[in-house]
Amino acid sequence: MTGRDVRSFITTNRSRDNGDLVVRMKNGFGSSKYRPVDYQQLHALTEAKKLASSSIQLKVKKIQHASKVTKEQTLCKQHSQVWWKENKRLSESRDKAELQLQVFLEDKSKTCQFFEEMEAFEQQLSEERDEYKACTIHPIWQLRDDLKHRICQLQHQSSLQSPMENDFDPANIMKQVESVKSQQKALIEKLTEEQRAIENELSQCDLQECVDSEEMRCHFGEVPAVLLELYCPYPELKTSILTEYQQLVGLYQSKVEELDREREDIDRDCKWSKEDHWIFQTIVSQYPSDLPNRRTLYLDMLSKHLPCKPRQELVSHEKMWDLHRFNKDQRNALTESWTRYKKDFLIKAAMTIAEACSVYEIELIVAHDRRRQQEICSELKEKVMQWRIHQEEAARLESAIAARRQREEEQQETQRREKEKLQRANERQKIQKYKTEKQQAWEEQQRRDLQRLEQLKKVMAQQAEKDRERVVYRQQLLEKRLSERKEEALHEEQAELERQRRLEALRQQVAVIAEFDPVRMMSDTKAWKARLGIGAEEEIVLQKPLFDLYTYSEQEIIRDPRIRIEMALREAGLHNTAYAKEILPKILPPKPPRKDMESTIFKK
Repeated sequence: MTGRDVRSFITTNRSRDNGDLVVRMKNGFGSSKYRPVDYQQLHALTEAKKLASSSIQLKVKKIQHASKVTKEQTLCKQHSQVWWKENKRLSESRDKAELQLQVFLEDKSKTCQFFEEMEAFEQQLSEERDEYKACTIHPIWQLRDDLKHRICQLQHQSSLQSPMENDFDPANIMKQVESVKSQQKALIEKLTEEQRAIENELSQCDLQECVDSEEMRCHFGEVPAVLLELYCPYPELKTSILTEYQQLVGLYQSKVEELDREREDIDRDCKWSKEDHWIFQTIVSQYPSDLPNRRTLYLDMLSKHLPCKPRQELVSHEKMWDLHRFNKDQRNALTESWTRYKKDFLIKAAMTIAEACSVYEIELIVAHDRRRQQEICSELKEKVMQWRIHQEEAARLESAIAARRQREEEQQETQRREKEKLQRANERQKIQKYKTEKQQAWEEQQRRDLQRLEQLKKVMAQQAEKDRERVVYRQQLLEKRLSERKEEALHEEQAELERQRRLEALRQQVAVIAEFDPVRMMSDTKAWKARLGIGAEEEIVLQKPLFDLYTYSEQEIIRDPRIRIEMALREAGLHNTAYAKEILPKILPPKPPRKDMESTIFKK
């Protein structure tokens, strides 16, 4: 009875229950409504229920066992499919790697001595392997074949028991087999020890660390030689580029060191041995990421290969392996980012330095132009100074000539006065002789001065003419540029007007000019009437020429440029010259001739 069954606790008395209470009081504790219990029957029913329950439980266990077996078989099938794919992939990868290695060794053995030594060492290992097979494996197989042959003889010749017993000694054979087993065991132990020693020696070399350190040295080493070899006219710019590169290298190195610390922490927390970790890594890598139910499969396989590891430890190691892979992916991504950013940085640095070089070359060109202008100005200044010197010399010569003329006049006046004083008879010859000599000297000096003056005037005139020509040439160049621009603008405007005119002419051609006349539209045309002879006047028929002419008119013949040029050449008397023979075949007719009417007179 539960706390919720409150109806059994009702103590209120009802009138219809009075008879029941009286009957209960008379009967006491016993009641006529309850029958005695048959415990044997209840035990039998309980045993039957127990048997049914045990049979049901057995069926459930069978079903669970069958389900477990089915699940194991399904997992084994999935494992086998994965194994076959992995085996095929590994075989192909091995063949491909061996082929690539063989090709690589064949190519490099021609240039490097190390690869020749490797080939010789491989040949030596092959010979040792053949010798090992001949000394150890072949005798074992031979012994095995001998035992099989003797067993077959025993089976087929059971009737010849006594002679075979003398030939077949089991104790001796077992002794030989045990001897071979002991020798094989000792040899395998020796080979195992050698393998372990070689593996320890290789593991002590830390090849992966050497590769990683070499990779980091390659990635975060010194400044690239390409960047150092770039020529930059501005040392400050190159220094700033190198400083920025060093800062970038430091940033990436700090990130790599942080990832290395995280990886060391992860490796420090891992308590598994190298062999167990290798088994875990190999099994997980066999199952591709797109495989359905992948995690269940490789955990099941790990539990079979590593029975000493509980599932919780496998899951924790899986998480640790995921962290390790994530760290490795981050490192690879960081390396790729560094490679890409380094390439972009080198390209940008090269472009920046190239721009700086171009700016420096422009500055050099500007400085050279400025120096050239200064040289031209100095040359012009020297020419002006020379011109001034020539002007001063010309003025000085003119003043000297004028002074000499004045002195000559004074001397003539003095001579005239002296002639009056001297005796005309005695001094006439001397005066005449002196006058002649003086006149000759004066004429010579006058001639030299005039010649020099003419030379100076000619040089000055030539210089002035050159200056005027230069000024006129510069003015003509300026006017030519302006006129070309005006002509271009005018040509564009004329082209636009011509285009508008052609468009307007085209519009006029397609414009509707006929009036609406349905009667005229449905009636016969004049050409049709003329063809039928309706409405033809008799006078026109009489004036019709006797024969129809199918030729060119005079205007059409004169319109041909070949005729006009030939007439012009004939009027000038040049129609028989080589010039006329050369240009006349090159003149095209107004309309292209038909192919059957094409002239071949000039092609002969």
